This record gives sequence, structure tokens and C-alpha cells, in this order.
Amino acid sequence: MEENMEEGQTQKGCFECCIKCLGGIPYASLIATILLYAGVALFCGCGHEALTGTVNILQTYFEMARTAGDTLDVFTMIDIFKYVIYGTAAAFFVYGILLMVEGFFTTGAIKDLYGDFKITTCGRCVSAWFIMLTYLFMLAWLGVTAFTSLPVYMYFNLWTICRNATLVDEANFCLDLRQFGIVTVGEEKKLCSSSENFLRMCESTELNMTFHLFIVALAGAGAAVIAMVHYLMVLSANWAYVKDACRMQKYEDIKSKEEQELHDIHSTRSKERLNAYT
Repeated sequence: MEENMEEGQTQKGCFECCIKCLGGIPYASLIATILLYAGVALFCGCGHEALTGTVNILQTYFEMARTAGDTLDVFTMIDIFKYVIYGTAAAFFVYGILLMVEGFFTTGAIKDLYGDFKITTCGRCVSAWFIMLTYLFMLAWLGVTAFTSLPVYMYFNLWTICRNATLVDEANFCLDLRQFGIVTVGEEKKLCSSSENFLRMCESTELNMTFHLFIVALAGAGAAVIAMVHYLMVLSANWAYVKDACRMQKYEDIKSKEEQELHDIHSTRSKERLNAYT
């Protein structure tokens, strides 16, 4: 009988511990972190592969070659964009972890377990710093989203030309890379629907795959923007909670001091009465 009671108390204790741990999870920050990681993964992974496909299309069908030396051509720019993607993936992986840690420290259940870190001066400064940094990152991701829409527009034009060339007989559609600033005005890299390379490019799966990879990368950048907005809402709510908690702490300190003063006054008067009596 006693063993059953002990087992029941143990199970009850484990259940209460699990409930307390689950209550300490910052679910809003967790959702924003998952959305941020998903968006960054889509943008970086699909963007990298789309850039690689772009290089293959330019070299295979437009017959472009890398310029010797340190000349800044389209292939060098693509290599730079790839390095930017590597840095973006690493930076926002670390930033997501930092925001999750901040969310844990700003959760009420964690405060009860580990103390009042969040209402110290350091905690308030960290929250304010994250709000400012997240706002700047949101603006940056808005710019990245706008920039990613450019290759989507270019590939949409190319895909439309391929589709129209198959629908309209004896039509001669041309795509000139000078229109998009990929090559200089002095270079003529034009591909018309009457050429063999154009037909091979339109029939290949590489063009269709690269186009859709850029679309997914654009969606990933948009998801990162939504994650940044979500983080801003969470951090702003945490900041308001930190501010209220700080005011409450000051009120409790003042109240405690007043009660201590009243207690000291009462003790002093009691001693004076006792001395007078004796």
C-alpha cells in the first residue's frame, strides 16, 4: 500500500515538473525561430543552387566565358553572392539561438527558477539591443527580398519567350543580355528562338529548375521577413513586460523599506516605554 502511494507521489511530482518545464518554453520565440531557420535555409540553399544553374546556362547556351584577371564580370558577382549566402546562413543560425536564449530568460517560469535576470539593467539593455538589431535585420531582409525578385523577373521573361516560341510558328523572339545589365553594351550576347542553342535551352530541365529555385529562394526571403516581424512583436512584448517588472520591483523595494522603518519605529517606542516603566 505504501509502495503504491510512493509511486503515485513520484508520478505526480514528475508530471508537475514536466508541466513547469513546458510552461517555461517561449513558444512565440520558438515559432519565430523555426520560421527564420526555414526561410534562411530555403533562401540560402535554393539561392546557391539557382546561381550555380545560372552559371551553367550562361556558359552552355549563351557561350559566355570567365574573364581572365581581376575583372568584375557576372561570374565574379555570382561567386560573391555565394559567399554572401554562406555568411548569411552562419550569421542567422547564431542570431536565432541568441533570440531563443533571450526568450527563455524573459519567460516567467524561468524567472522563478533562476532569479530576476530580466529586470536588471543588463537584461533591459539586452532586450533593447535585440529590438534595434532585429528591426535593422528586417529592413535588410526586405531589401534582399526585393533584390531576389529581379532574377525571378528575368527568368520569367526567358520562360515566357520559350513558351511563346513554341506557340507561335515561324516567330523570331530574341533575348539580349545587355537589357538586364549582365554584359556590357559593347558585348553582344543575343539568343534568338531561331538558333539551336535557344531550342536546346528551352527543352532542357535546367532552365525550368533554376527558375523555380529562384522562386523558392524568394519565398524563403519573404519567410525571413515575416520571422523578423514576429520577433519584433515578441521582443516588444518582452520589453514591456521587463519595464513593468522593473517598476514593480522598485515598488516592492520602497514598500519593504517603509515597512522596515515602521517596524524600527515601533521597536524603538516599545523600548522607550519599557525603560520608562522600569
